[in-house]
Amino acid sequence: MSLVEVTDPAGEERSRGRASRSERMAEMVRELGETGRLRVGELARRFGVSEATLRRDLTALEEQRLLTRTYGGALAQGVAYELPVRYREGRSRDAKRAIARQAARRLPAGPHVIALTGGTTTGELAKELPDRADLTVVTNALNTAMEIVLRPRVKLVVVGGVSRPRSYELVGPWAEQVLASINIGTAFIGVDGIDAAGGITTHDENEARTNRAMLGRAQRVVVIADGSKLGQRTLARIGDITEVDELITDSSADAGSVAAIRAGGVRVTVVDVPAHGENSRSIA
Repeated sequence: MSLVEVTDPAGEERSRGRASRSERMAEMVRELGETGRLRVGELARRFGVSEATLRRDLTALEEQRLLTRTYGGALAQGVAYELPVRYREGRSRDAKRAIARQAARRLPAGPHVIALTGGTTTGELAKELPDRADLTVVTNALNTAMEIVLRPRVKLVVVGGVSRPRSYELVGPWAEQVLASINIGTAFIGVDGIDAAGGITTHDENEARTNRAMLGRAQRVVVIADGSKLGQRTLARIGDITEVDELITDSSADAGSVAAIRAGGVRVTVVDVPAHGENSRSIA
């Protein structure tokens, strides 16, 4: 059973202003990665939902092989967690939307080809793109393709490949072969980590190879990442920091990480995310 097929019973959390199910599950998986254990009773009290609801959540997460159920709770499976996209969408949503709006403003006038990797921030950017007949979007992300295909004026190019359920991306040699034949003006790259020394990284080595193929075909590379990604290094390197022209992030980013990336020659745009609207400041 897929998690996208499971709904909140009666929507009790939403009606009472509680965290959504995806937000609740994301928090549970994050805690499991830190502590290695979850207890149903403690979770029910924290989230203000019934133990029966929490048990259904844990069962659904077990079916995705994110944990192992035990009597009264769950245990980690001893792996480094990459949350599926549907659980990451609720994290830092305001920041990701503000970053996406700022990135959309970077599009030049006239015919232009852009590329979007998978990820929640690039997914937000897909929603912000203008409906322009002179715009071509190249993507290896199935969810992004579904967003763009609803805009008939925008030309959509979807690369082939093998799907990754956690990121909705198509990856592998087939994707890389298609990308090798395409000229890209601006590539907007989503990452799991960006660090001045470690470069731009992601959790999966196949995804990293495909994203690197996209980066290599672009005249300009823009990384869009919320502040939690700065200073992080994950398993697979997409590219060096010197291959990035610009980073667009939000004001939660660590100032030291921003300064180090800036020192590496990357233009950094920091988007403020106040309660109403957003502004930005560019750090050359």
